[in-house]
Amino acid sequence: MTDETRSGDTALEALIFDLDGTFVDTDELHRRAFNQAFLEFELGFEWKPDLYEKLLSVSGGADRIRHYIDSCPFPQEQKLALHAAVPAVHREKTRIYGELLSDNAVKLRSGVRRLMAEAREAGLKIGVVATSASANMQPLIMAALGREAAAHIMAFVSADRVSRKKPAPDLYLLAASMLGVPPARCVALEDSTNGVLAAKAAGIFTIATPSRWTRAQDFSRADVCLSELGEPDAPLPDADAARIGGASYVSLDVVKTLFAARNPNIALQRPAAGS
Repeated sequence: MTDETRSGDTALEALIFDLDGTFVDTDELHRRAFNQAFLEFELGFEWKPDLYEKLLSVSGGADRIRHYIDSCPFPQEQKLALHAAVPAVHREKTRIYGELLSDNAVKLRSGVRRLMAEAREAGLKIGVVATSASANMQPLIMAALGREAAAHIMAFVSADRVSRKKPAPDLYLLAASMLGVPPARCVALEDSTNGVLAAKAAGIFTIATPSRWTRAQDFSRADVCLSELGEPDAPLPDADAARIGGASYVSLDVVKTLFAARNPNIALQRPAAGS
Protein backbone atom coordinates (compact mmCIF):
# COMPACT_ATOMS: atom_id res chain seq x y z
CA MET A 1 0.00 0.00 0.00
CA THR A 2 1.38 3.41 -0.94
CA ASP A 3 1.68 6.43 1.35
CA GLU A 4 -1.02 8.10 -0.75
CA THR A 5 -3.38 5.20 -0.08
CA ARG A 6 -2.73 5.49 3.65
CA SER A 7 -3.31 9.22 3.64
CA GLY A 8 -6.66 10.34 4.99
CA ASP A 9 -6.88 13.32 2.66
CA THR A 10 -7.05 11.37 -0.63
CA ALA A 11 -10.38 12.33 -2.17
CA LEU A 12 -12.78 9.65 -3.34
CA GLU A 13 -13.43 10.04 -7.07
CA ALA A 14 -14.99 6.79 -8.30
CA LEU A 15 -17.01 3.71 -7.41
CA ILE A 16 -16.33 0.48 -9.29
CA PHE A 17 -18.97 -2.24 -8.99
CA ASP A 18 -18.45 -5.91 -9.71
CA LEU A 19 -21.35 -7.08 -11.90
CA ASP A 20 -22.38 -10.67 -11.20
CA GLY A 21 -23.27 -11.17 -7.56
CA THR A 22 -22.61 -7.62 -6.37
CA PHE A 23 -24.60 -5.51 -8.81
CA VAL A 24 -27.21 -8.20 -9.53
CA ASP A 25 -27.53 -11.78 -8.30
CA THR A 26 -27.32 -13.65 -11.60
CA ASP A 27 -25.45 -16.76 -10.49
CA GLU A 28 -28.51 -19.01 -10.63
CA LEU A 29 -29.08 -17.99 -14.26
CA HIS A 30 -25.41 -18.71 -14.99
CA ARG A 31 -25.74 -22.15 -13.38
CA ARG A 32 -28.82 -22.98 -15.45
CA ALA A 33 -27.07 -21.80 -18.62
CA PHE A 34 -24.04 -23.99 -17.94
CA ASN A 35 -26.24 -27.03 -17.36
CA GLN A 36 -28.26 -26.42 -20.53
CA ALA A 37 -25.04 -26.11 -22.56
CA PHE A 38 -23.71 -29.33 -21.03
CA LEU A 39 -26.96 -31.05 -22.00
CA GLU A 40 -26.81 -29.79 -25.58
CA PHE A 41 -23.22 -31.04 -25.94
CA GLU A 42 -24.20 -34.34 -24.29
CA LEU A 43 -21.40 -34.07 -21.74
CA GLY A 44 -23.29 -35.67 -18.89
CA PHE A 45 -22.33 -32.86 -16.48
CA GLU A 46 -24.78 -31.31 -14.02
CA TRP A 47 -23.73 -28.53 -11.69
CA LYS A 48 -26.05 -28.62 -8.70
CA PRO A 49 -26.22 -25.59 -6.37
CA ASP A 50 -23.78 -26.93 -3.75
CA LEU A 51 -21.22 -27.81 -6.41
CA TYR A 52 -21.67 -24.53 -8.25
CA GLU A 53 -21.09 -22.57 -5.05
CA LYS A 54 -17.67 -24.25 -4.78
CA LEU A 55 -16.89 -23.74 -8.47
CA LEU A 56 -17.45 -20.00 -8.11
CA SER A 57 -14.03 -19.83 -6.49
CA VAL A 58 -12.72 -20.07 -10.08
CA SER A 59 -13.08 -16.81 -12.03
CA GLY A 60 -14.37 -16.94 -15.60
CA GLY A 61 -16.80 -19.44 -17.07
CA ALA A 62 -14.42 -21.20 -19.46
CA ASP A 63 -11.79 -21.61 -16.73
CA ARG A 64 -14.51 -22.88 -14.42
CA ILE A 65 -15.35 -25.65 -16.91
CA ARG A 66 -11.67 -26.53 -17.33
CA HIS A 67 -11.20 -26.68 -13.57
CA TYR A 68 -14.20 -29.00 -13.24
CA ILE A 69 -12.90 -31.31 -15.99
CA ASP A 70 -9.52 -31.51 -14.28
CA SER A 71 -11.18 -32.37 -10.97
CA CYS A 72 -13.05 -35.35 -12.45
CA PRO A 73 -11.55 -38.87 -12.57
CA PHE A 74 -11.57 -39.02 -16.39
CA PRO A 75 -8.80 -40.69 -18.40
CA GLN A 76 -6.25 -38.20 -19.69
CA GLU A 77 -7.32 -38.73 -23.31
CA GLN A 78 -10.93 -37.89 -22.41
CA LYS A 79 -9.81 -34.79 -20.49
CA LEU A 80 -7.89 -33.56 -23.53
CA ALA A 81 -10.96 -34.01 -25.74
CA LEU A 82 -13.18 -32.22 -23.23
CA HIS A 83 -10.71 -29.34 -22.92
CA ALA A 84 -10.77 -28.94 -26.70
CA ALA A 85 -14.56 -28.55 -26.57
CA VAL A 86 -14.53 -25.90 -23.81
CA PRO A 87 -14.55 -22.80 -26.09
CA ALA A 88 -17.59 -24.04 -28.02
CA VAL A 89 -19.40 -25.10 -24.85
CA HIS A 90 -18.75 -21.73 -23.25
CA ARG A 91 -19.96 -19.84 -26.33
CA GLU A 92 -23.20 -21.82 -26.19
CA LYS A 93 -23.50 -21.17 -22.46
CA THR A 94 -23.11 -17.43 -23.12
CA ARG A 95 -25.85 -17.55 -25.78
CA ILE A 96 -28.21 -19.44 -23.47
CA TYR A 97 -27.48 -17.05 -20.61
CA GLY A 98 -28.46 -14.13 -22.85
CA GLU A 99 -31.79 -15.81 -23.57
CA LEU A 100 -32.38 -16.46 -19.88
CA LEU A 101 -31.68 -12.81 -19.11
CA SER A 102 -34.31 -11.69 -21.60
CA ASP A 103 -36.86 -14.08 -20.10
CA ASN A 104 -36.26 -13.21 -16.42
CA ALA A 105 -36.76 -10.02 -14.47
CA VAL A 106 -33.33 -8.71 -13.49
CA LYS A 107 -33.23 -7.13 -10.06
CA LEU A 108 -30.46 -5.03 -8.59
CA ARG A 109 -29.20 -6.00 -5.17
CA SER A 110 -30.27 -3.90 -2.22
CA GLY A 111 -28.82 -0.38 -2.17
CA VAL A 112 -27.06 -0.48 -5.54
CA ARG A 113 -29.37 1.88 -7.45
CA ARG A 114 -29.51 4.35 -4.55
CA LEU A 115 -25.75 4.38 -3.99
CA MET A 116 -25.11 4.85 -7.70
CA ALA A 117 -27.54 7.77 -7.79
CA GLU A 118 -25.88 9.39 -4.77
CA ALA A 119 -22.46 8.97 -6.39
CA ARG A 120 -23.69 10.43 -9.67
CA GLU A 121 -25.22 13.44 -7.92
CA ALA A 122 -21.94 14.01 -6.05
CA GLY A 123 -19.96 13.99 -9.30
CA LEU A 124 -18.21 10.68 -8.73
CA LYS A 125 -17.39 8.46 -11.69
CA ILE A 126 -18.89 4.97 -11.93
CA GLY A 127 -17.41 1.83 -13.47
CA VAL A 128 -18.50 -1.81 -13.69
CA VAL A 129 -16.26 -4.87 -14.04
CA ALA A 130 -17.31 -8.42 -14.89
CA THR A 131 -15.73 -11.83 -15.21
CA SER A 132 -18.58 -12.77 -17.57
CA ALA A 133 -18.56 -12.31 -21.35
CA SER A 134 -18.84 -8.82 -22.81
CA ALA A 135 -21.78 -9.87 -25.01
CA ASN A 136 -24.09 -9.99 -21.98
CA MET A 137 -22.58 -7.26 -19.84
CA GLN A 138 -24.25 -4.12 -21.15
CA PRO A 139 -27.64 -5.78 -21.88
CA LEU A 140 -27.71 -6.98 -18.27
CA ILE A 141 -26.92 -3.52 -16.93
CA MET A 142 -29.53 -1.94 -19.22
CA ALA A 143 -32.14 -4.45 -18.07
CA ALA A 144 -31.35 -3.86 -14.40
CA LEU A 145 -30.86 -0.08 -14.39
CA GLY A 146 -32.70 1.28 -17.40
CA ARG A 147 -31.09 3.17 -20.27
CA GLU A 148 -30.94 6.58 -18.55
CA ALA A 149 -29.17 5.41 -15.39
CA ALA A 150 -26.91 3.02 -17.31
CA ALA A 151 -25.71 5.93 -19.46
CA HIS A 152 -23.90 7.36 -16.44
CA ILE A 153 -21.56 4.35 -16.20
CA MET A 154 -18.30 5.52 -17.71
CA ALA A 155 -16.33 2.25 -17.82
CA PHE A 156 -17.48 -1.26 -18.72
CA VAL A 157 -14.71 -3.85 -18.38
CA SER A 158 -15.28 -7.55 -19.08
CA ALA A 159 -12.83 -10.40 -18.64
CA ASP A 160 -12.15 -10.68 -22.37
CA ARG A 161 -10.51 -7.25 -22.28
CA VAL A 162 -7.67 -8.29 -19.97
CA SER A 163 -5.05 -11.02 -20.07
CA ARG A 164 -5.51 -12.15 -16.45
CA LYS A 165 -8.75 -12.76 -14.57
CA LYS A 166 -9.43 -12.20 -10.89
CA PRO A 167 -7.68 -12.48 -8.44
CA ALA A 168 -5.22 -10.60 -10.66
CA PRO A 169 -5.82 -6.82 -10.51
CA ASP A 170 -6.12 -6.32 -14.29
CA LEU A 171 -9.88 -5.71 -14.46
CA TYR A 172 -9.73 -3.04 -11.77
CA LEU A 173 -6.60 -1.40 -13.09
CA LEU A 174 -8.16 -1.11 -16.54
CA ALA A 175 -11.44 0.24 -15.11
CA ALA A 176 -9.60 2.89 -13.09
CA SER A 177 -7.55 3.83 -16.16
CA MET A 178 -10.69 4.16 -18.30
CA LEU A 179 -12.26 6.36 -15.64
CA GLY A 180 -9.11 8.47 -15.48
CA VAL A 181 -8.88 7.98 -11.71
CA PRO A 182 -5.93 6.60 -9.71
CA PRO A 183 -6.83 3.30 -7.99
CA ALA A 184 -6.13 4.94 -4.60
CA ARG A 185 -9.07 7.28 -5.23
CA CYS A 186 -11.55 4.49 -6.02
CA VAL A 187 -13.80 2.25 -3.94
CA ALA A 188 -14.61 -1.25 -5.21
CA LEU A 189 -17.75 -3.17 -4.33
CA GLU A 190 -17.36 -6.94 -4.53
CA ASP A 191 -19.03 -10.21 -3.55
CA SER A 192 -16.28 -12.83 -3.86
CA THR A 193 -12.86 -13.65 -2.45
CA ASN A 194 -11.24 -13.44 -5.89
CA GLY A 195 -12.91 -10.09 -6.50
CA VAL A 196 -11.70 -8.69 -3.19
CA LEU A 197 -8.18 -9.94 -3.86
CA ALA A 198 -8.23 -8.38 -7.33
CA ALA A 199 -9.40 -5.00 -6.08
CA LYS A 200 -6.95 -4.97 -3.17
CA ALA A 201 -4.09 -5.99 -5.48
CA ALA A 202 -4.99 -2.94 -7.58
CA GLY A 203 -4.66 -0.74 -4.49
CA ILE A 204 -8.41 -0.09 -4.16
CA PHE A 205 -10.41 0.27 -0.92
CA THR A 206 -12.92 -2.60 -1.03
CA ILE A 207 -16.38 -3.16 0.44
CA ALA A 208 -17.63 -6.74 0.21
CA THR A 209 -21.32 -7.71 0.11
CA PRO A 210 -21.30 -11.50 -0.33
CA SER A 211 -24.21 -13.09 -2.18
CA ARG A 212 -25.95 -16.28 -1.10
CA TRP A 213 -23.50 -18.10 -3.39
CA THR A 214 -20.32 -16.63 -1.93
CA ARG A 215 -21.08 -15.96 1.73
CA ALA A 216 -18.96 -18.95 2.90
CA GLN A 217 -15.83 -17.56 1.22
CA ASP A 218 -13.02 -15.78 3.04
CA PHE A 219 -13.47 -12.00 3.12
CA SER A 220 -10.70 -11.19 5.57
CA ARG A 221 -8.89 -9.05 2.97
CA ALA A 222 -11.88 -6.75 2.44
CA ASP A 223 -11.77 -3.38 4.19
CA VAL A 224 -15.32 -3.97 5.37
CA CYS A 225 -17.72 -6.88 4.85
CA LEU A 226 -21.51 -6.48 5.01
CA SER A 227 -24.50 -8.63 4.12
CA GLU A 228 -25.97 -5.86 1.90
CA LEU A 229 -25.68 -2.15 1.22
CA GLY A 230 -29.13 -1.72 2.73
CA GLU A 231 -31.84 0.90 2.29
CA PRO A 232 -33.34 3.62 4.56
CA ASP A 233 -36.57 1.63 4.82
CA ALA A 234 -34.78 -1.73 5.19
CA PRO A 235 -32.02 -1.23 7.78
CA LEU A 236 -28.98 -3.45 7.98
CA PRO A 237 -28.64 -5.97 10.84
CA ASP A 238 -27.05 -4.60 13.99
CA ALA A 239 -23.80 -6.49 13.36
CA ASP A 240 -23.45 -4.83 9.96
CA ALA A 241 -24.37 -1.41 11.34
CA ALA A 242 -21.66 -1.76 13.98
CA ARG A 243 -19.06 -2.25 11.25
CA ILE A 244 -19.98 1.06 9.63
CA GLY A 245 -20.13 3.22 12.70
CA GLY A 246 -23.76 2.60 13.61
CA ALA A 247 -25.28 3.67 10.27
CA SER A 248 -28.41 1.76 9.28
CA TYR A 249 -27.44 1.52 5.60
CA VAL A 250 -24.49 2.32 3.34
CA SER A 251 -24.95 5.85 2.03
CA LEU A 252 -22.31 7.67 0.00
CA ASP A 253 -21.44 9.61 3.16
CA VAL A 254 -20.76 6.29 4.92
CA VAL A 255 -18.57 5.15 2.02
CA LYS A 256 -16.62 8.43 2.16
CA THR A 257 -16.16 8.12 5.92
CA LEU A 258 -14.88 4.55 5.66
CA PHE A 259 -12.66 5.46 2.74
CA ALA A 260 -11.16 8.46 4.51
CA ALA A 261 -10.54 6.58 7.75
CA ARG A 262 -8.81 3.55 6.21
CA ASN A 263 -9.43 2.02 9.61
CA PRO A 264 -7.56 -1.29 9.99
CA ASN A 265 -9.61 -2.11 13.08
CA ILE A 266 -12.93 -2.45 11.25
CA ALA A 267 -14.33 -5.92 11.94
CA LEU A 268 -13.48 -8.07 8.93
CA GLN A 269 -15.87 -10.92 9.55
CA ARG A 270 -17.63 -12.96 6.93
CA PRO A 271 -21.41 -13.13 7.29
CA ALA A 272 -22.77 -16.14 9.12
CA ALA A 273 -24.34 -18.80 6.91
CA GLY A 274 -27.97 -17.97 6.30
CA SER A 275 -27.54 -14.25 6.93
